[in-house]
Amino acid sequence: MTNFQRTLPEETSDLARELTKDPYDFAFTGITGKYNEALLKEKLLSNITQFLVELGTGFGYLGKEYRLQVGEREQFIDLLFYNLNLSCYVVIEVKIGKFEFADIGQLGGYVVACNHTLRKKGRDNPTIGLLICKEKDRVQAQYALESSSQPLAISEYELEKFYPEKVEGTIPTIEEIETKLNAK
Repeated sequence: MTNFQRTLPEETSDLARELTKDPYDFAFTGITGKYNEALLKEKLLSNITQFLVELGTGFGYLGKEYRLQVGEREQFIDLLFYNLNLSCYVVIEVKIGKFEFADIGQLGGYVVACNHTLRKKGRDNPTIGLLICKEKDRVQAQYALESSSQPLAISEYELEKFYPEKVEGTIPTIEEIETKLNAK
């Protein structure tokens, strides 16, 4: 879910929407038990090749806990990327819980800070923010995106695909398939 159509030029908006998935598949992290944000980010980065593939084409990794000086305070972006196809910085915030309105305020602030401190006029397009959370309420996400003038997206992630516990009997055996084919 994004607000790109409203906050980016049409040609950039279309490409940015194509690069945004919902949900992202983070099964490659191997996380199956309890975890926190630090562990999730560590696992994403220790599998950076798979993470970049999951993000899509054109992403270059710039840093974790990327430090920005904003006024008199330091701020730390979870993950910072540059997308060569979009010619822009991409701020990614990872949340292990359910989406909260406050998450958009934090992400929007980081996007504005990147535009002021990192973005070069004439070279870089406006910075994009991506919040990847475990779960989101679609109505709350829509309202939060409508409230922001910054180009932002909210996506969910999955750590594993859920399959039925009992697979036996749900998929026909080779013998059953052959019997059906020979019966015709």
